[in-house]
Amino acid sequence: MSKRLPAPPATDRAPLLEALGVALDDELLTLALTHRSYAYEAGGLPTNERLEFLGDSVLGISVTEWLYTTHPDKPEGELAKIRASVVNMHALARVARGLGEGGLGAHLYLGRGEELTGGRDKDSILADGTEALLGAVHIEHGIDTAREVVLRLFLPLLTASSSMGAGLDWKTSLQELTAERDLGAPAYRITSTGPDHDKEFTAVAVVDSSDLGEGVGRTKKEAEQKAAAAAWKSLDGGAVGPAAGDAPAGDAESA
Repeated sequence: MSKRLPAPPATDRAPLLEALGVALDDELLTLALTHRSYAYEAGGLPTNERLEFLGDSVLGISVTEWLYTTHPDKPEGELAKIRASVVNMHALARVARGLGEGGLGAHLYLGRGEELTGGRDKDSILADGTEALLGAVHIEHGIDTAREVVLRLFLPLLTASSSMGAGLDWKTSLQELTAERDLGAPAYRITSTGPDHDKEFTAVAVVDSSDLGEGVGRTKKEAEQKAAAAAWKSLDGGAVGPAAGDAPAGDAESA
């Protein structure tokens, strides 16, 4: 009995390429869209992971160069924080969702398991796919065109991040705020639910023995960032200080 292959995405790629702003060889584009779950179920096809590896560097250098030339007066630490707000899974996934009708997720080749567990909208898969696309652009068109694509896709985030302050990295910002108020370093209490392949993590940010914020995510890092955001907003609102009492936990979007 032959092995049943996972179904490929039945979508027109034209809107994706239009959103990307460049043409790509069909075979190269297919590779960039092939998640390892599909490749494994299809009998060991090549995956997009090597292109993702390349695209990560393309994204990093493009953003770093833009920050260096655009903000000549900002110190290294602030530039690094802005870069971290853009070169991360959540920012990449946000960009991916805006790539044409249905976003990048509609075009990905996913295995049946990922398909059934909402893989087309998972931040991690979308982020990896976005980096793979950037790697493919670099392979076919070179670094100059790849840089243009990066800036076109990420400029709104870069511009906003330059004035976001705390939202660039909630954990770092929370730690800086608690240090300013002599509250000690934040701690995070982590719990998880669900099977190993589909866990959901809950993090509680604890500051000066008080539970100040809670966050839920697919990874510990995501949950901690959301918890830190809630805690930072609680502290920044003046509810908690060196002599203040407990503050209620709250929800917040990730940076």
